[in-house]
Amino acid sequence: MLSSSSDVAPALRIFLIDDEPLARLRLRQLLADMVVPTVTVVGEAGSAAAALQWLSQHRADLLLLDIRMPGLDGLALAERLRHWHDVPAVVFVTAHPEHALAAFDVEAFDYLTKPVRRVRLQEALMRVMHRLGRAPRPMVETTHPMGLEEEPAIMVSVRGQVIRVPLTEVLYLKAELKYVTLRTARSIFVLDESLTDLEPRLGPRFLRVHRNALVARQAIRELMRRPAAPDSDDERDGGELWSVLIAEVDEWLTVSRRQLPAVREALVAEGL
Repeated sequence: MLSSSSDVAPALRIFLIDDEPLARLRLRQLLADMVVPTVTVVGEAGSAAAALQWLSQHRADLLLLDIRMPGLDGLALAERLRHWHDVPAVVFVTAHPEHALAAFDVEAFDYLTKPVRRVRLQEALMRVMHRLGRAPRPMVETTHPMGLEEEPAIMVSVRGQVIRVPLTEVLYLKAELKYVTLRTARSIFVLDESLTDLEPRLGPRFLRVHRNALVARQAIRELMRRPAAPDSDDERDGGELWSVLIAEVDEWLTVSRRQLPAVREALVAEGL
């Protein structure tokens, strides 16, 4: 029988640092609508100096931090905080993508570009939750705990409790840094198992489209060549990459040359 903890994971305490009041308001609105994980905004600052003063007297789990600000910038602030005891996690939120490498040099958890998408923000927050050790490893359940046949599901942790995500609701699983993102039409979960470990347990309904992605066959709506991102290191053909469109969320995932024949075959089988 599947067991789970009755303790609810504490809310992720978030502090916002951005010199633009509208940018902080936008983040507050996104965070207010967040169901998973549970979060609370404990404060905000319009400068690095004000942030340092607040952080010297209060605790936060995570900083959502802009980079370009008057005075001390976000990168310099993150570097200074690295030497503090019990330093909060840092996720940069900026309109300037060119600082990504420098951001990870100061051990940032993630790097979000403005305008921030709800999905990417949730991915970043879930990554922080896992790094803080607030979620157990998932498992794939193929039968009901009482022995009755039931739709296969992946067991994931949400706010300290284990829930079932039926495989019929899973659109794709994608490797992100050290974790795997599980995407449904309404939610995103972060798993700490590898795609290699998960793939044989998911069965034939999932198709590997790339070394970093497994997609539900029924979720694929279209296959086409699309322009490659300027910094992409994927295989290119004339500056373009083969990609599949994922139903319900209208997201594109890259298809590798190695997996392209299998994806084409699957689309033919589905009558697409």
